Amino acid sequence: MDASTPTPLGDSFNFAQHLLSCNSQRASKAAFIDDHGTLTYGQLDERVRRVASGLRALGIKREERVLLLMHDCNDWPVSFLGAMYAGIVPVAVNTLLTADDYAYMLEHSRAQAVLVSGALLPALTAAMTKSDHEVGKVIVSHPAAPLHPAEVAFETFVQAQSLLNKPAATSPDDPGFWLYSSGSTGRPKGTVHSHGNPYWTAELYGKGVLALTERDVCFSAAKLFFAYGLGNALSFPMSVGATTILMGERATPDATFKRWLGHIGGLKPTVFYGAPTGFAGMLASPDLPARDAVALRLVSSAGEALPAELGERFKRHFGVDIVDGIGSTEMLHIFLSNTPQRVRYGTTGWPVPGYDVELRGDDGAAVPDGEPGDLYIRGPSAAMMYWGNRAKTRDTFQGGWTKSGDKYLHNSDGSYTYGGRSDDMLKVSGIYVSPFEVEATLVQHSSVLEAAVIGVPDAQGLTKTKAFVVLKTGAQATEAELQAFVKDKLAPYKYPRQIAFVDDLPKTATGKIQRFKLRELEAKAT
Repeated sequence: MDASTPTPLGDSFNFAQHLLSCNSQRASKAAFIDDHGTLTYGQLDERVRRVASGLRALGIKREERVLLLMHDCNDWPVSFLGAMYAGIVPVAVNTLLTADDYAYMLEHSRAQAVLVSGALLPALTAAMTKSDHEVGKVIVSHPAAPLHPAEVAFETFVQAQSLLNKPAATSPDDPGFWLYSSGSTGRPKGTVHSHGNPYWTAELYGKGVLALTERDVCFSAAKLFFAYGLGNALSFPMSVGATTILMGERATPDATFKRWLGHIGGLKPTVFYGAPTGFAGMLASPDLPARDAVALRLVSSAGEALPAELGERFKRHFGVDIVDGIGSTEMLHIFLSNTPQRVRYGTTGWPVPGYDVELRGDDGAAVPDGEPGDLYIRGPSAAMMYWGNRAKTRDTFQGGWTKSGDKYLHNSDGSYTYGGRSDDMLKVSGIYVSPFEVEATLVQHSSVLEAAVIGVPDAQGLTKTKAFVVLKTGAQATEAELQAFVKDKLAPYKYPRQIAFVDDLPKTATGKIQRFKLRELEAKAT
């Protein structure tokens, strides 16, 4: 895994300006392709500068935040980089959340404006109604209905601006953007990343491990609001002058195959970034394309551990390995990974050059090979902090090390094998789900007395949520009824895929639910 040494950053560095400069000689080349058309690097450069100018004209100052609630499309990178170019901090948020979630994020980030997809405007409007925080302007990408006076169409906003020719004089350590990271309890954590952090992930992983080039066409199933997707579809391809296909819709097998076969924009992806749940769905699809129908040379996976059998089946069909790795919102992208030249299925691979990893026991000391330990990472892309959460910041960011919250084992060949979460957090389809949050929602149902949620493997070896529910005496409820109840209260992906009705739940002497005992019972049953 040898990689050339990246150029150190100086005192002055603006990440948006860096990416525009990387592609100043590619004005006519396609940078992004979405369902609406193609955006060349030259057009991207101009529109980024116009958005930067427009946000400044709204009176938004350096380091103030703007919320970016937008489906993947060509307007997303324009908005994200436009804010950063002006020294304003974009807060990229999950498009699958509820109005309550967005109300919290508006207040927590103190967003001065919102850039939003027309399809998501109703959820934003509901959030603004719930929130006491006042937003100055709402800029709507592809409006689906007539706009109110406080709203403006994205295209109208862009075309009304002059070009901002000089970027904000930011440094590599200045706040660049936020991503929200879920926690085991409580509200999402606003993870603050610097202007320098995405530079390092692009240099160390995009170039150093994946060896992307300007000839590549990149396509990511993971959306841009994820740390994984942001690197896959923006930081990495733009750092080498590649072309990216963006998809606003959900990454179903059919939607993915449509892009693989070049039906959108006429280009076939050479690089695909996915997650194990998606690969399982694709391999089970009757419409799985033939090997010679696609142009894939490189396939990446992250978000959850890749079962060895999935990787081997994919390789047999397409002749391309899946390069599995692990990253986090806190570290911005992948720090432990297999490589295109060296794949060991069933492991997460080896440390990415530029990153150090350690496995520690409960006492903080290193654990011997073969024994599980808590994974800690040290590297240049670590987040600065969780905004307004000093206790969690201190717990996660410990000196130069970042505590991942994952358990791992170190193998004799230097690779690492995933051993589960250190807490009770679950990753379902690559997205964290808090058991506590689902349990707290289930007990709001009039028939439910208690609930406990764990992760169970499905037939593909992927984690799915299962709820154990104790009903009130004499009460009745069905599995479908409780699933619909949770879907109505939370983001739909959080609902329990299975529900078992039980007489009681295992607890400690102090009344705390012992989820590990449920996991043990489930393991014995299977």
